[in-house]
Amino acid sequence: MDLIHNLINWTINWAQTPYGVYALFAISFAESSFFPVPPDTLLIALSLISPKTALFYSLICTIGSVIGGCFGYLIGFFGGRPILKRLFKEEKVKIVHNYFEKYGAWAIFIAAFTPIPYKVFTIAAGAFYINLPKFVIASILGRGGRFFLVGLFIMIFGETAKVIIKKHFELFTILFILLLIGGFYCLKHIKIKR
Repeated sequence: MDLIHNLINWTINWAQTPYGVYALFAISFAESSFFPVPPDTLLIALSLISPKTALFYSLICTIGSVIGGCFGYLIGFFGGRPILKRLFKEEKVKIVHNYFEKYGAWAIFIAAFTPIPYKVFTIAAGAFYINLPKFVIASILGRGGRFFLVGLFIMIFGETAKVIIKKHFELFTILFILLLIGGFYCLKHIKIKR
């Protein structure tokens, strides 16, 4: 636990340096394939220092994360299931496999947007041969949606946003997914009526 705590502090400290944006890209990339600390910590820290540029930080975070996700995909694609079993517990691999069988590329979107470890899904997507263009689109929508919501929230609410985000992140995630599912249900219902 101390290691994770130290990594979080190390990540946040990059916001106080002139290399914060580069660190944000690198950490976003790394978290999508192997690094344990979510880039949100640095995104929030940088955005709180300069709320007017929060959306720019969100863009950097999204680009780094999607490219890192593609790297994770390649790890899974070339390393296959043996690498999944070596990196993650068997039960996590089975859960992810079930998600892919049930939801396809939408599993990527859900993992990209929520606190579920995204790297498990990026590597698994390659190992289970998920369609790469669908993977990229789902990653852009999921990661972009997550990071731009954080950036927009901080841009609008400033310092109080940090407390609100920390306290209610899971609730926001659940509400967003419910709204998304409801939207798709409505679209499907409209298509059936036509």
